[in-house]
Amino acid sequence: MHLIDDPEGPAAAHTDFATFREIDIRIGTVLEAAPLEGARSPALRLVIDFGPGVGVKKSSAQVTEHYSPETLVGKQVAGVVNFPPRQIGKFMSEVLTLGFADAGGAIVMFSPDKPVPNGARLA
Repeated sequence: MHLIDDPEGPAAAHTDFATFREIDIRIGTVLEAAPLEGARSPALRLVIDFGPGVGVKKSSAQVTEHYSPETLVGKQVAGVVNFPPRQIGKFMSEVLTLGFADAGGAIVMFSPDKPVPNGARLA
């Protein structure tokens, strides 16, 4: 989940709305969570239900400082569902779960503050 090396750096270059809409960000509910064995950095293996249009997908998330597997099951999270799958050790991550770094650099997952249907797309 760490893609941005300098979270306090300047804003990214301007883009247009059509380019932004190419990134498919959806809400899903975590069905399963467990430690990701063999990861270089502590991470969790997530199984997330993104609704009937996308289905159930797997994701690797470096969120162990703020979350245990038990606290994530049932939680709604946001993810990019149209990036190509990425091999993380022996695990194939199918979606990029989204989060923000706190003041210490630990990731806080991005989720809605009220329930929404699984598969809801960022509007």
